[in-house]
Amino acid sequence: MKLSLGFSPCPNDTFIFDALVNKKIDTGNFEFEVVLEDVQTLNRWALEGKLDLSKISYGVWPLLQKNYSLLDAGGALGKGVGPLLISKDQILLKDIHQLTVAIPGEHTTAHLLFTMAFPQVKKKKFMVFSQIESAVLSGEVDFGVIIHENRFTYMQRGLVKQMDLGEYWEQKTGSPIPLGGIVMRHHFSVADRAEIDRLIRDSVAYAEAYYPDLSDYVVRHSQEMQKSVMRQHIDLYVNQFSLSLGEQGRHAVKILLEIYEEMHKT
Repeated sequence: MKLSLGFSPCPNDTFIFDALVNKKIDTGNFEFEVVLEDVQTLNRWALEGKLDLSKISYGVWPLLQKNYSLLDAGGALGKGVGPLLISKDQILLKDIHQLTVAIPGEHTTAHLLFTMAFPQVKKKKFMVFSQIESAVLSGEVDFGVIIHENRFTYMQRGLVKQMDLGEYWEQKTGSPIPLGGIVMRHHFSVADRAEIDRLIRDSVAYAEAYYPDLSDYVVRHSQEMQKSVMRQHIDLYVNQFSLSLGEQGRHAVKILLEIYEEMHKT
């Protein structure tokens, strides 16, 4: 059975899926047609039902439940992993409602967390995550919400952290932050979904057995990132929740769904 599979070129995703898509493990009857895209593109495609299996932001999960099932493995949750609100200079946060903020995609978890913290802000500019630092530096926007490897590089560019949106979530909920999950179309059987979960776990186990060595697949797609940053990325986003959501992870997702519903009440 051939499945279309989408995930991002970020080191945590390529680390997780390398062995699966490059046949370093036995995938049985499954073959994968792989597309690597930024997470907001994957979110949009999931809304369109384009792929059989995809990484998505938990920020879009409330809109996907009619067509997709959430898998247990392969996702990104944790504490201390949330998006950061940054600026070029120290700007008083009390003035943020008058200013423009760059967000890494409308349906990202980063947008949900930012809106949770600053519901009054209306001047938002949605852009690919890798463009946000430059937009802040150029003055195109006043603030930026950064994710992925930019968490490790913003200080090198002279940018200032204004707020850790992950810490805000943790203080409010006491739960790990559900950043991204893996979803699979409903029309596949429960047995198929369980087998894909098992294969993802095997893929992670394979990668971890060779870590801290980085495969050519991870390095090739890392957008000229330094290997030290790749490892920081993997260390931060690949953890026990990548193997299984578990009770704590499922509870965190439930809280996110409840907050989303409260925020979107008419």
